[in-house]
Amino acid sequence: MLKRCARDEMPVELSEPVAPKALEQSKTIVEDVKSRGEAAVRHWAEKFNEVKEGESLVADKDELKAAYDTLSIDQQGVLTRVADRIQKFAVAQRASIQDTEVVIPGGKAGQLVSAVENAGCYAPGGRYPLPSSVLMTAVTARAAGVKNVWVASPHPDQVTKAAAHVAGADGMLKVGGAQAIAALAQGIGKIPACNIIVGPGNQWVTAAKSLVQGQCAIDMLAGPSEVLVIADETADPKTVAADLLAQAEHDVESRPILITTHEPLLTAVNSELKVQLDDLPSPNCDTAKQAVAKGFCVVTKSMDEAIEISDQIAPEHLEIMTADAMQVGMKCNNYGGLFIGRYAAEVLGDYGCGPNHVLPTGGTAKYTGGLSVHTFLRIRTWMRVDSQEQNQPVVQDSIALARMEGLEGHARAAEVRKL
Repeated sequence: MLKRCARDEMPVELSEPVAPKALEQSKTIVEDVKSRGEAAVRHWAEKFNEVKEGESLVADKDELKAAYDTLSIDQQGVLTRVADRIQKFAVAQRASIQDTEVVIPGGKAGQLVSAVENAGCYAPGGRYPLPSSVLMTAVTARAAGVKNVWVASPHPDQVTKAAAHVAGADGMLKVGGAQAIAALAQGIGKIPACNIIVGPGNQWVTAAKSLVQGQCAIDMLAGPSEVLVIADETADPKTVAADLLAQAEHDVESRPILITTHEPLLTAVNSELKVQLDDLPSPNCDTAKQAVAKGFCVVTKSMDEAIEISDQIAPEHLEIMTADAMQVGMKCNNYGGLFIGRYAAEVLGDYGCGPNHVLPTGGTAKYTGGLSVHTFLRIRTWMRVDSQEQNQPVVQDSIALARMEGLEGHARAAEVRKL
């Protein structure tokens, strides 16, 4: 059950997203791939039983299409509908930021908005393959205008490959972990060196992303999944419990949190958690029980206090189940994704209402947002001076400011533009 704690007793201290042991192990792999390229990727992939000796490391477009063709019409429909909704939202995001120009003294300046050329999109495999993450990352990259989009996923099943086909990926690296991240960053075979690597993964993926950051961009260093529900007396305990468990089944380190102004709700939710946990199949049940045991509830005296606590935690997923849910939600500042009202389940966001499900964890929502079209875009600026005469006020200010900073070379470079 969720334990009740006072505001000053909240277990808000989070572990670093990069585990020291995983970092040490990943560094060995990343450096090996930098040194030996594809041979090193194959060595580690075979060592971890991701591919057999002699098996291709990559699934090309034909293999991805063949996987899609093995699915039932219903399964194909699910993938294409979800991809369409993700794309629609991403295209609207892309349209929200455009090239522009303004008049400056003596000329014009502007910005150019363009996508990176190569993107690597990681999707977990393992116990719970996530074709939804393939769609969220690769569809969004394509909507941004990325020329080359490659997916990586260990032990990809047919649905994961099919998702890559639907997303329009150029191919899939059938490898995971640090070796996959290193391969995407370095480039091997047909896979170009990626300008950015995005997508969730295990601790070795996260560690490797921290190591290649700088060689290429990354979206974020994601930790365990989090959900925080703000609820009052109008909330349905069964729905609250179901949403808490949906995140708890991800990982034993997942964080289910309830903040409520209605004390009886905690008892009701805990009763529902017991019932629903008993009905959850194994191993999901075992994982969720451990996560719930690490979760907590805070009962507050007011909705304003509940919002303050939520902003302090800055959860990955924030659900609002209150009267006037929209008003409450708009008062919240720090979250990865916001889900307003009883019917806006976080899992519906996971599976493609439109907004992306790759979101910041561990309090990082205080300064960043989730994956979006903008993640793949570069804003480049330019300026042009047509009239030396009209530009003289800028020249004079540049000379003065350069000398205030003690940079005489700067001042003289401006002075040669004086009339």
